[in-house]
Amino acid sequence: MDIKDIQNLIKFVSKAEVSEVKYKTKDFEITIKTPLAGSEVAYAQPAVYHTAPQQAAPAQAPVATSTPAEKAEAASDDSKYITIKSPMIGTFYRKPSPDKDVFVNVGDEVSVGKVVCVIEAMKLFNQIDSEVSGKIVKILVDDATPVEYDQPLFLVDPS
Repeated sequence: MDIKDIQNLIKFVSKAEVSEVKYKTKDFEITIKTPLAGSEVAYAQPAVYHTAPQQAAPAQAPVATSTPAEKAEAASDDSKYITIKSPMIGTFYRKPSPDKDVFVNVGDEVSVGKVVCVIEAMKLFNQIDSEVSGKIVKILVDDATPVEYDQPLFLVDPS
């Protein structure tokens, strides 16, 4: 039974004005419950042997706290900077180990090849080198937080 069959079964149960239906084959079982006969289906439980893929609920959009003018101003300010981005997925660390100092701070000068952070991926700690020379203007990621591929980590003023 695929997802289309399940959806059709849910519609059929809804129209049939019953409160509960159990459907079982040798390798699949599903129970569909409706709150009141004839109303929308509120509960579907696939699963004994096979589980049907479930759709995630749409996420709430974050509320913007700054005005569009502020965003435009910040974007124009950041456009003169070069971004150092994450080359991989992992956990971002500013220090080589907990008892050591951070690699770079805001205001520090970096040159091509200087280590700016470490990203841990699958228990391997990968040093991330700067691809540009300049001054660190902003650190965009908090220490010990997950990062995605191509996520901005630092802003560098090349002048």
